[in-house]
Amino acid sequence: MGVYAEHVVPRIVNLACAMRDLDPLRERACAGLHGRVVEVGFGSGLNVPFYPATIESVRAVEPADLGWRLASERVAATTVPIERAGLDGQALPFPDDTFDCALSTWTMCTIPDIAAALAEVRRVLVPGGTLHFVEHGLAPDDKVRVWQNRLNPVQKRLFGGCHLNRDIRGLVTGAGFEIRDAESFYGEHAPRFLVAQTLGVAVSP
Repeated sequence: MGVYAEHVVPRIVNLACAMRDLDPLRERACAGLHGRVVEVGFGSGLNVPFYPATIESVRAVEPADLGWRLASERVAATTVPIERAGLDGQALPFPDDTFDCALSTWTMCTIPDIAAALAEVRRVLVPGGTLHFVEHGLAPDDKVRVWQNRLNPVQKRLFGGCHLNRDIRGLVTGAGFEIRDAESFYGEHAPRFLVAQTLGVAVSP
């Protein structure tokens, strides 16, 4: 990782993702998590305050050392055992059928090989395990998609490989998950090409 990606991007992401408007979405994404959980793209731990009491433990997958350091106060403040246990969502260091649930919030946009990462998540989930997610991505409206496609190269360069136009539902189902519940909508206080959101739960058969 270069200096910009290692020291600047994690701070930008921490500031952007810490907006209070996102807290209700984090809470909804975390609802229903239970047992052993793997969180892919742990970042600075912004989901930690929304972990339900039904979680037994969390294994945090986070490539940025700075992101993990920024999470230290949140990790220390929770009673949920959290361990940083992986750096790469595309190659999870866990045996098959390890976790009851997986959590991903605004992470699928950035992982270079997201298909490989979702295949890994499915591998480490027990049969019937659930993937809880909220992600920005491909907008439902054609006019917005045009701008997403135009601006995607700039977005990737400035924000650590973040894509504006990934089809979240298609990626999740393409990895073999069955979507149990999902909702697509636009967020507030930003241009629509940035805040086309999909929130849901998918099951690993």
